[in-house]
Amino acid sequence: MIRPRILRRYLAIRFTIAVLGMFLLCSLLIFMIDIVELLRQAGKFGRVPTSQIAWMAILRLPSFTELLLPFCVLGGSIGTLLMFNRKSELTIMRAAGMSAMQFIRPGLIVAFVFGVFSVAVYNPLAAWARGESERLFAEAFGRDTAVLRSDGNGAWLRQEGADGASVLHAAVAHRSGLQLQEVMFLQFDSDGRFTERVDGKRADLKDGYWEIAAATVVRNGQKPEAYDVYTVSTALSPERVADALGSALTVSVWELPGLIEVTEKAGLSAHRFRIQYAQLLSRPVLLLVMVLLAATVSLRSFRSGGIQTMVATGLIGGFAFFLFSELSRQVGIAGLAPPLLAVGAPVVLGLCGALLVLLHLEDG
Repeated sequence: MIRPRILRRYLAIRFTIAVLGMFLLCSLLIFMIDIVELLRQAGKFGRVPTSQIAWMAILRLPSFTELLLPFCVLGGSIGTLLMFNRKSELTIMRAAGMSAMQFIRPGLIVAFVFGVFSVAVYNPLAAWARGESERLFAEAFGRDTAVLRSDGNGAWLRQEGADGASVLHAAVAHRSGLQLQEVMFLQFDSDGRFTERVDGKRADLKDGYWEIAAATVVRNGQKPEAYDVYTVSTALSPERVADALGSALTVSVWELPGLIEVTEKAGLSAHRFRIQYAQLLSRPVLLLVMVLLAATVSLRSFRSGGIQTMVATGLIGGFAFFLFSELSRQVGIAGLAPPLLAVGAPVVLGLCGALLVLLHLEDG
């Protein structure tokens, strides 16, 4: 007679192989699509070595595949359970007195481990690789990202500093917001009174201050003064402003709490970072939901027929769940719902729905 520990290990291994196989297949497809897009960019904007394009595609790959991990767990779990079903292994386990939750439990454990690993290890790796790929992309194609340009008139940003609050305007930003062009600072004292206006050709963010080149300073009741270099204090650090004004994909889970605090202190909206942080923390539970959702459409006996319909229903249900999650996320980013509710509602509803269907299949 097979020991329960050996059986659980066998089930966990099969779940792991299926999920990893689905993950590798999706990674290969994404890599091929992305490298074709990069080759198109290279042909349009200039010559870039093929080796450099391939390296950029590899660096961009983790951030893309991270988003598809729930789909990989769903597809891998459906494939594993269908294989068990086709070989009558589920029938044997049921005859031995095992319930559905007992032979699904190893898959739940595998999914939870994948979720924790993806948040704690894979996400920081993906964030670093994405930032490096953006730097190489800008160097290869000579296209800096104007992250502050919201329209033709540039954009405004409020910040705090040791000398008081200030409001800056910039037409263009380079190096993920670390260097601004055509800047204007409106400086206020600790009581909120206007003290001076600073105009400059360029502003570079240093540790605790903006260094403004070719600055012109105008104070109340005084003539304009010209400076080769002028400084304005800021609470934004070089490490944080690059993430606050750059791509959210370059921020890891370990940096998000501090980034949220600094972003709000700078007068920027932190809704998207709060939503991203909540999504990362809820990912292990989300992967559990994917395994349960797979079980709801994969436990029917092959002899009963209709397996294709059940699998198609599961895939459509998973797609609908992702659409609902994205809609809820956008509502949270817009500030119309708290981040915990915007991210947690789809996960809780999916968990309750999957458990309800499983209980109905088990007990009728």
